[in-house]
Amino acid sequence: MTNPSLDFDLAVIGAGMAGLTCARQLQQAGKRVVILEKSRGVGGRIATRRLHETLADHGTCYLTPKGDVFRGLLEQLVAAGVVQSWTDTVHELSAAGTLSASPVADRYPRYVAPAGMTAIAKWLAKSLDIRLSHLVQALAAVDDHWQLTIQKTNPDATKATETLTAGAIVLAIPAPQAAVLLQSLPSEVLPEAFLQQVRAVTFTPCLSVMAGYAPERQQDWFSQYPEVRSLTFMKDANLSWLGLDSSKRSLVPQTALPQTTSPQTVFVVQSTAMFAEQYLDAIDLQAAGYQLLKRSAEKLAPWLAKPDWLQVHRWRYAFAKTPLSKPYLAAATPVPLVCAGDWCGGMKVEQAFLSGLAVAEHLST
Repeated sequence: MTNPSLDFDLAVIGAGMAGLTCARQLQQAGKRVVILEKSRGVGGRIATRRLHETLADHGTCYLTPKGDVFRGLLEQLVAAGVVQSWTDTVHELSAAGTLSASPVADRYPRYVAPAGMTAIAKWLAKSLDIRLSHLVQALAAVDDHWQLTIQKTNPDATKATETLTAGAIVLAIPAPQAAVLLQSLPSEVLPEAFLQQVRAVTFTPCLSVMAGYAPERQQDWFSQYPEVRSLTFMKDANLSWLGLDSSKRSLVPQTALPQTTSPQTVFVVQSTAMFAEQYLDAIDLQAAGYQLLKRSAEKLAPWLAKPDWLQVHRWRYAFAKTPLSKPYLAAATPVPLVCAGDWCGGMKVEQAFLSGLAVAEHLST
């Protein structure tokens, strides 16, 4: 896979968990790797937003290791001071309004990053060559390599477009986005059967509401709901999950957080897929956000309906609905091309991590 005449041995499209993991492994193996990310930051759905002088994790709520390999990564993150155990219990609110803690068998550490979940991605991204605000517009197979046409979406970029060459490509992005990028390749380069496998993977959407309240509201919450930091709504048409996000910041002294972080009470509320589908193309999501907070207030605490501020993020590709049964998808192309992500073998962060490892091993052989 090494050709000195090329810009890189490997180009990874997407700086989420799968892309970062794959790139990290192969760079440590001596490969020349670049990551191209269309957004302004790393992490994908391991996302933190800075807003109103505080933080809110509006993507992945927490991490829970199921297997030894991912547990090993979390142990490294704990040792590095990046993550801590947030809670071992996820409470459930039944349709009838009964609140209960998860069974003892389901109580195990849920890990979070007090400085924001993006800190996990930033730790993985150390020493990697990552080009942010780089949108890959087209791929072309040229002799023994790939040529990538890139649009720089940063308004400060001195050049709007550029091309790079690489000996292999990993598409570590949601399947529908990968399909759009791959569909222009001729069938003699990319078999139609491969594209059909990518297109067969579907996703469900989610809306994440970030809402801020006065600092004393956190104590009001714990007075009413002691120990409830993470809560799932059972059989609710609109609400899926609610988290007291500011309690993650309370795991460390205020001085350990970014200087702009003020002590506010912050909740994150995530919608059901059915609710989110109504707003896939909505321009203004504020009304949807207030609707979810109103519903939460009716079930939990009236003051939840009246935040000091609110923002809503739309995750069009939140969870893989029809994931593949294998950890990656390798094309039978003359030049290596592989798809990776949580949609390869599962639908959560741990599977994205395992997918990245599997792709790295595949490309090393």
